This record gives sequence, C-alpha cells and structure tokens, in this order.
Amino acid sequence: MSHQDDISPLALNRISVYLRCLRQLQEQEVHRISSKEMAHRFHLSAAQIRKDLAYFGEFGIRGVGYDVAHLRERLEKLLGVEREHPAIIVGAGRVGTALAQFPGFRTSSFRILGLFDNDPRKVGTRQGELTVRHSRELGTVVADVGAEIAILTVPAEAAQENYDALVAAGIKAVLNFAPVQLELDPRVRAKTVDLTIFLEELAYFLR
Repeated sequence: MSHQDDISPLALNRISVYLRCLRQLQEQEVHRISSKEMAHRFHLSAAQIRKDLAYFGEFGIRGVGYDVAHLRERLEKLLGVEREHPAIIVGAGRVGTALAQFPGFRTSSFRILGLFDNDPRKVGTRQGELTVRHSRELGTVVADVGAEIAILTVPAEAAQENYDALVAAGIKAVLNFAPVQLELDPRVRAKTVDLTIFLEELAYFLR
C-alpha cells in the first residue's frame, strides 16, 4: 500500500533527514543500525523513526535493526530521488548564482542544467559551470534538457510572470524564493522558501 499522496510535509521532511543520516552511515561503512542507535547518533527520536518507517512498511527486524543500504534504497525510491531530476534556475542575482554554484547539487539527484535572466548585462556571463541564458530561451531549453524542476530567484514583482512562463514551458515543480504569494496552477507543485517567515517564528519564541 502506498501512502505517498497523503504524507504530510513534516513527515516528508523527517524522511529526508533519515535519508541524509543513512548516507552518512554508509560513508562510515555502517551496515546495520537500530532506531535507538540512529536516534542517539543524529539527535533524533527513536520512537518517531520507528513510527515514520512503519507507516510505509516493515523495514527493520526487531532486535536486529535496519539494513542501512536497503533502507536507503527504499527511502530514495519513496522520495523519488533514486533517479536524476533535471532542474533550472530563473534569476541570476545573488541567490540564483549562489545556488548555481552550490557544490551540494553535484552529489545529489538534482542536476542544474540552466540559469536564466533577462538582464543583458548578465546574459552570456559564466556562473560556475553554467552560462546565463536569456529568459526568452526558457521554453526551448526546458524541452531540450527535459527539465522538471525550476528554482525561482527573481524579485517579488517579477515572480508571477516568471512562474507563468515556467508553467507554459512545461515545468512540473517550482521552488520559489521570491517573498510573494503566487497564483498557482494546480498542475504544477510549488513550494515557497520565505526566510522572513522562519525568522518571525523564531522572534515569537524570543518574546
């Protein structure tokens, strides 16, 4: 039975954390681990680990623990990161260029294949391994490289028109860094990263 459609964002975040832990364990050549030991190593909750993993099936054996390689493989498949996801960045400002040069993408299943901007001073410049292309080429490049995900790092006032252009180009999911609520197309998944919201949440606890 698959629960992928009704899993909560918080549970998905925890699964991503478990996957990162499992990758570290494999690098350390740990082949088997209990939920208690995993929780102790990575400052997690053993009960929450068991509850989350049991939701998707029986991964471990009582008294024996989890096979690290097998569990990593199952969680990668669950999250859909067992294959490569071609991605692009729209907006070659500070955030966009920093993400384009982020070394973490080289070891993940997300491959950045394009960086776009409509500023003629930026078009044609190099950012890491990418050359900034004009936004008018968006549709052609998305089709050519089979891009599925776009990272939107444009100013707030330009976010909606660029989002609409990404939808028209055939992008399936958008990670939006612009501090604005977008009018979303139901066919395209979107997630907004607004640092102010997280800071205000912290400020609440500092009252």
